[in-house]
Parts: sequence; C-alpha cells; structure tokens
Amino acid sequence: MSNMTRKPREKPAPYKQRSETVTKNKDAPATSAKPHKVTTRKNLTLNDWLVVFAYIDTHPHQSQAEIVLHFENELTGALALSQSALSRALKRRPELEARINSNPNALSSKRPRVV
Repeated sequence: MSNMTRKPREKPAPYKQRSETVTKNKDAPATSAKPHKVTTRKNLTLNDWLVVFAYIDTHPHQSQAEIVLHFENELTGALALSQSALSRALKRRPELEARINSNPNALSSKRPRVV
C-alpha cells in the first residue's frame, strides 16, 4: 500500500476577479443628470417607526403608499421604507410599542436585544 501514492498535482490558480466596468452608450448625448445612488437596505430604528406611527395617527385617511412618499420626500431626514415594510410594521405595532416599556434604550435600537 505504501507504493500506491498519488502523484503530486499542481495547485489551481486563483480565480480572475472581474473588474466592474460601466458600459457607456457612445451615441447618447451628454447629460448633467446624477445617477441614482444604489445603497444597501437600512433598517429603521424603533424611534423612526414611532414617528411613522404618530404620522399615521394624525393622517388616518392617507394610504400606505402616500405615507411612504411623504417620508421619502421629507426635507429633514428622509426615511427610506417601502410600502411592504410599512405594512409589516403596522402588523407588529403592539410588539414595537411594548419594547419601549421593556427597555428605555430601545428607541435607538433596530432589533430587540436577546440575552
């Protein structure tokens, strides 16, 4: 058995990393429009959700889409949320409001602390 060993093999080279190339349309005219910034999704803090809930209470006849547009276009700190995220938060509203009483530092947290 000792003379039945594998012959040494070459180690594979590392994968070639793709360079991010932006394809420009050469036929398009010049523009001064700024590209839309693509950012990663940010979770809202509990305080942000309470601000949204307070706005919903003061404007009960607005649709969820209108509420989302209001917070996206706000000049003093726009909140990036979607209609589906708002709908899920409204379902969890009693749970979110109960977290305030359980932990006074919960307003700046994004998720409940599990110890």
